[in-house]
Amino acid sequence: MKKLLKYLLILTLLPALFLSSCKEDDDVVVGGDDSFAALSTYLVANDMDLPDVLTGWIVGAPAAVVDVDAFIAAYDILDIRSAEHFTAGHIQGAVNSSLSTILEDAQNTTKPILVACYTGQTASHAVVALRLSGYSTAKVLKWGMSGWNSTLSGSWLGNSGATNGAKAIGNSNWTTDPVATNQLFDYPALTTTATTGAGILEERVQTMITGGFKGVSSTDVLAAPSNYFINNFWAQADVDHYGHIAGAYRISPLSLENGEMANINSDAAVVTYCWTGQTSSMITAYLNVLGYNALSLKFGANNMIYPSLVTHKFVAPANDLPLSTN
Repeated sequence: MKKLLKYLLILTLLPALFLSSCKEDDDVVVGGDDSFAALSTYLVANDMDLPDVLTGWIVGAPAAVVDVDAFIAAYDILDIRSAEHFTAGHIQGAVNSSLSTILEDAQNTTKPILVACYTGQTASHAVVALRLSGYSTAKVLKWGMSGWNSTLSGSWLGNSGATNGAKAIGNSNWTTDPVATNQLFDYPALTTTATTGAGILEERVQTMITGGFKGVSSTDVLAAPSNYFINNFWAQADVDHYGHIAGAYRISPLSLENGEMANINSDAAVVTYCWTGQTSSMITAYLNVLGYNALSLKFGANNMIYPSLVTHKFVAPANDLPLSTN
């Protein structure tokens, strides 16, 4: 059934592909609808639709020190924190990289890539870039280095918990009303010098990387939710239990193949939020590749309703795993 849906999407977008592939000059700018169609068709046909990219993309730190050596041996680890923080303490064998150089550094890897950052949020942008560039097994270190050693947990501790993680509790823009009814919108118009899906994807991934991490604070969103197109990426049962930001939609799953991407407003600043900001960062990076103006709500529900959460709460690791300065 999945392959049939892919073929149907390809047939639907085929006229646009023919229009874009008949350009004689490789530097001619391809029209917006044509280039989005070419990119979409290429992504779906090559198992890079968003649900594919969101499969097996995150791994937690080992539970105990005795498991660290085997864990490290399974990956080439790219740590995208600053050189200063990397030098002060990193996972043994990790290489210092950055979001801007992640694809170049990935060329020197031979094993599945594990990307570490401070919290797991910027690393999620990096892993989307990797997974859309041929490194389909790249993964994010869950919670970032905050979840590896408690001495590095400051980023998470400072943005979750009873003090800094309760911004939505009692806020008038956090509601239990039904979520907004999904609508259909136009897809983004892309301008590109490439004439094939593969070429457009390469350009768009580089544009996403160059743009850096795209995030927004819960303070800003809760203060004026109408300034954004907000997608709550939770199961309906969780929305029913916890509530949601006023005016939010719930578009999940979210794919090109099944048409849900058309429920995203391409003319708005699109904010996605999840539990921790890690999944929403993956979605945000992917949406920016597609041409949306997308932002990830930083630290997710941990920064809004932490005291109410039953699961998905950050807790500093009980077992500190070793750090290297070599």
